[in-house]
Amino acid sequence: MQTTLSKPYAEGRSSATRNRSIRRVAVLGSGIMGSRITAHFANIGVDVLLLDIVPNALTSAEEAKGLTLDKPAVRNRIVNDAFQNLLKASPAALYSPKFASRITLGNFDDNLQDIGKYDWVIEVVVERLDIKRSLYERVEQYRKPGTLITSNTSGIPMHLLTEGRSEDFRQNFCGTHFFNPPRYLRLLEIIPGPDTDPAIVDFLTKYGDLYLGKTTVLCKDTPAFIANRLGIYAMIQTIRVAEEMGLTVEEVDKLTGPVVGRPKSGTFRLSDVVGLDTTVNVATNLLKVLTNDESKDGFQLPSVMQKLMDNKWLGDKTGQGFYKKIKDEKGQSVILALDLKTFEYKPSQKVKFATLEGTKSIDNLKKRFSVLLAGQDQAGEFYRKTFADQFRYASYRIPEVADELYRIDAAITAGFGWQLGLFETWDAIGLRKGIELIESMGEKPASWVYEMLEAGFESFYKIEGGVRTYYDIRTQSYQAIPGTEQFILLENLRGDGPSNKVVWKNAGSVLYDLGDGILNLEFRSKMNTMGAEVIEGINKAISIGEKEFRGLVIGNESTEAFSAGANLATLFMFAIEQEFDEINLMIAQFQQTMMRARYSSIPVVGAPHSLALGGGCELNLHCDRVVAHSELYMGLVEVGVGLIPAGGGTKEMAARASDLYQTGDPELNILQSMFMNIATAKVSTSAQEAREMNYLLPTAQIVLNRSRLLAEAKQVAIELAENGYTQPKPRKDIKVQGKTGIALFKAGITAMRMGRYISEHDQKIAEKLAYVICGGDLSTPQTVSEQYLIDLEREAFLSLTGERKTLERMQGLLQGGKPPRN
Repeated sequence: MQTTLSKPYAEGRSSATRNRSIRRVAVLGSGIMGSRITAHFANIGVDVLLLDIVPNALTSAEEAKGLTLDKPAVRNRIVNDAFQNLLKASPAALYSPKFASRITLGNFDDNLQDIGKYDWVIEVVVERLDIKRSLYERVEQYRKPGTLITSNTSGIPMHLLTEGRSEDFRQNFCGTHFFNPPRYLRLLEIIPGPDTDPAIVDFLTKYGDLYLGKTTVLCKDTPAFIANRLGIYAMIQTIRVAEEMGLTVEEVDKLTGPVVGRPKSGTFRLSDVVGLDTTVNVATNLLKVLTNDESKDGFQLPSVMQKLMDNKWLGDKTGQGFYKKIKDEKGQSVILALDLKTFEYKPSQKVKFATLEGTKSIDNLKKRFSVLLAGQDQAGEFYRKTFADQFRYASYRIPEVADELYRIDAAITAGFGWQLGLFETWDAIGLRKGIELIESMGEKPASWVYEMLEAGFESFYKIEGGVRTYYDIRTQSYQAIPGTEQFILLENLRGDGPSNKVVWKNAGSVLYDLGDGILNLEFRSKMNTMGAEVIEGINKAISIGEKEFRGLVIGNESTEAFSAGANLATLFMFAIEQEFDEINLMIAQFQQTMMRARYSSIPVVGAPHSLALGGGCELNLHCDRVVAHSELYMGLVEVGVGLIPAGGGTKEMAARASDLYQTGDPELNILQSMFMNIATAKVSTSAQEAREMNYLLPTAQIVLNRSRLLAEAKQVAIELAENGYTQPKPRKDIKVQGKTGIALFKAGITAMRMGRYISEHDQKIAEKLAYVICGGDLSTPQTVSEQYLIDLEREAFLSLTGERKTLERMQGLLQGGKPPRN
């Protein structure tokens, strides 16, 4: 496996966990979930066997080829087709296409006996009890005793699945419910059966966290477990309220999207993506099996959902649902939205509510809720109705679906991509106000909420001594959330008293003492863009670190970006006024800051995640070591606004090309790869791809669990310090190609321009980039210094800021659109 346990985690494991290793996994069922689960195991370095049924009839294409049912190509047709769909999936299921080689294909009839060689068997077949039981009977013939056997069922009770199976099978059996798509959604629900060995539950909980990068949530064996039970209820009730209030599809999606910390798909678009039939199947099943749910009738379908089901308008899979995409008379794609009153499609409309306008200046999500719920327009009324009902419903699910409230929040945030869980949202407006809100709707929360308040507790969560705790109903006290003691949560370090670990801060950055002699610098600007305050923060962090600490981590907890790059507003202002001396000074300062990160006397560790673009990428290029989250979208994208990387980015890629010249590949081929990544503003789609693009070095560590990123980065900083970190010296050995390289690139650039693939301005940018990355107008390939290349960068950058087309692109981006390509 590529992922390994670092020492603190290995020491904390039970003997049962420590003695079990997973090298090979067999996945039974190659549908959407089965194939995507397969891909995610391949992502972490596991060899995977993917099996499915043998077809019982030939296709017309197979008949035309003269094939018969006994031919391997036919017998594996279902799994082969699923594998091809996996390779074409968007967003990608694999971190790198290379990882497909870790997957072996087969079928249940010819290859099921091979599962005896595998450490974990995961069943992901259709949600029918009889089919699953029949497969288990066959599995038991070949499965090695002690092997893990789990089901990805989304709701079938565990005791029904294992009826009639051997004791060893039952003891090693558990529910492992992944959410789709498994690579991207963080939730893994662990559902023990009545006979599951507790050591198996412990192992799966830790394995999902450490290796698969999941938020693992222990669930009771109740209908739909936790996330789907509460998430589907919230979705159906939201649609019901929308129908009652006469709100449009677009309005509801705006109200239930990023403004409340949820994905931009909102409610109706999410239904289209997931498939309306999937939601309806869960709801219908819940109506049949729920016995102790006071709100069981909430799963009755609103009329609009029933009508869509009748029409078979299920969403993306049928080409239309609550939305429909068409081509207009000009061949342009147009999004139509369903009118819930007439059931006709109309062009999607922009949405505007006074309540939403009032929150535009409130960046803090928790502070936003009080304003949203106080709104006097339809938006405010919608929020009061939906949140009151969701708070109430969540309170009644304890102890039915979970004994602890934090498990409900963990499941809903990780499973549906919400930034705040229901009890966290309730805390944001205050416990008392939440109760008043529920009572204003003629309802009451569960009795334990009143008992909690009467006992003097006024929040569901609390930070005590730098540790995040939750209110435990059974003990009527605050308890630490299990597992989080191994995380570094910056929010916990901003509290009052001894828990406050803030060393220094300004408007755009905060410096924390992480303990053990390590600092952490957090960016706090919008999208963590790098303006004057952030540059000051980097320099201040290094200055303080060099005097009083032994290492620095640069990372944050943003869900949006490590850093989306430089703040263009100041640059644009100077460029418009043609203040080129100011621009030169600003870029020189930025370059010096990047070089200071490279050549500080303490190790600097970057912890990038999500977006690390432009200057955010350049900063990590200059760190001593990088610990990256697996979902990393990294690239030097400056050409998109008519510029080239000038924070040492172009210099650094020239240096990395120089270091690769000894690998045996032609030097100009290596340099061309670096050049094209910058010239096309290519962004990695994973940390693995960033490594393949040489934005991450082979020494970079890739972490799958986002919650562990800062802790792992701190550990690397400690190791660098303890292993005798020595301040590096500026390089003077970078081999550049000079005129030879420039001539090659100019030939290609000219051909692209003649073919009208690029504009005249694009040609100018590309030629500037070629000039810098090749080391300027040198007569022969030779070695140069970093400073030489940085000076070339700044000169080229400065010249491009005076271009009208560059100003137009910057202006377009600052106004919220895409920069025009002229």
